[in-house]
Amino acid sequence: MKFRPRHPAVLSAFAGMFLLLAATSGNGEDIDQLLQQATEAGQRGEHDRSIDLLTRAIAQPSAPALCWYLRGREDFRDGRISESVADFDKYVELEPRAESQLWERGISDYYAGQFARGAKQFEDYQKFHDQDVENSAWRYLCVARESGVEKARATLLPITSDPRVPMMQIYGLYQGQLKPEDVLAIARKDPPNRELENQRLFYAHLYLGLWFEAAGQPAEAKEHIFAAEKHKIAHYMWDVAHVHAERLRKARNN
Repeated sequence: MKFRPRHPAVLSAFAGMFLLLAATSGNGEDIDQLLQQATEAGQRGEHDRSIDLLTRAIAQPSAPALCWYLRGREDFRDGRISESVADFDKYVELEPRAESQLWERGISDYYAGQFARGAKQFEDYQKFHDQDVENSAWRYLCVARESGVEKARATLLPITSDPRVPMMQIYGLYQGQLKPEDVLAIARKDPPNRELENQRLFYAHLYLGLWFEAAGQPAEAKEHIFAAEKHKIAHYMWDVAHVHAERLRKARNN
């Protein structure tokens, strides 16, 4: 979602993680070491390995809630959607104060077909951060799949100032006020460097693909989702595009 990290509960947990876990790992495996290895494996794209390490960490009596959050993310990145939902649910059970911030769970709910739950998650996140176009877009997508595009547009969560290009144009598209070419035009306009241009095009194509899919235009949706996947960025949202593209490829092959 956001380009910058935006999960205070998780960030604070990470900050003290190494000191805390080293002190609480008991006589079992070293949780600190397991989480470090799991993080490194995930960064290399070795999601099965990361999930295995996190599962071993969870098996320890002193396992912190963070383990379920991290495994939920790795589950999703590996295409294990139902497992991802279950792990995020467990994380919320253990860390209730993080629930309104857990946008990742909303995305997993969407891909699990739990659209009403996903919509509720994004509604809750709006109370935590009310100027995130992505949050409003995902809630739109959940409502569109549950109740149709017209209702999704009519109940779009209000956003007035998301400074990231091309987020406000994406919002205008979802409002029904702009066209797909408007989003791509602003994404391509005067980028300060190639890295930022790639990032802008990634987000433009991702949210165009999702919008076309909600509108019942699968050919256009596939075109933009595959384009988003090609514009790789170092962010969880690229994993979302990749998982979506993999699902499209699997459906095509079947």
